[in-house]
Amino acid sequence: MKTPSIIRGLLQALVALSPLLSQAQTPAAELARAEEIVQGKCFICHGADGESSSPVFPRLAGQHGAYMARQLADYQSGKRRSTTMQPMVEGLTATDFAALGKYFESRKPVAHQVEDADLAQVGRFVFMRGNPFSGVAACASCHGEKAYGTPQLPRLAGQHAQYTENQLKLFNKRERTNDNAVMHAIASKLSELELKAVAAYLSGLN
Repeated sequence: MKTPSIIRGLLQALVALSPLLSQAQTPAAELARAEEIVQGKCFICHGADGESSSPVFPRLAGQHGAYMARQLADYQSGKRRSTTMQPMVEGLTATDFAALGKYFESRKPVAHQVEDADLAQVGRFVFMRGNPFSGVAACASCHGEKAYGTPQLPRLAGQHAQYTENQLKLFNKRERTNDNAVMHAIASKLSELELKAVAAYLSGLN
């Protein structure tokens, strides 16, 4: 006698879940949606595989998907300001952001040669050990020894030196406001040499 009531309960649960199930995307559908957005918006600046066309635009290949999705949402809300990016994310959804994050995270990063090896060696010291004389913390303590980052912190390995430089300067001026506030203090202590050296070192990592 209890079986019909159990079946009714299961049917009611399925009905309640159906809107959520209909919104869910299969991996194939998610990939197709991401490719559609990339070909329509992203590839001009960031390349189809995350290898950007200019050092002022970040390389996205291998970047953490969750980190990317959060940045895109912040651009959309205005929490992170960019006259270039904000029009690009208009009309996109949180599902789109997640799909784009997974897409670029799956792209294989390309190894790049450092332009100034001597400068990069200075950057390696600062990245790994910081500067105990000026109070600069070691970057590796948060971003990892290989600069791969975490889902909360960006992958820095292989990033354009110019882009990394620009972002550190924005942190220093407190114009990059959507990320970890600790970066404001760290960037403000970096000398011009240290800033350029760290950016050069990171650009050659893979």
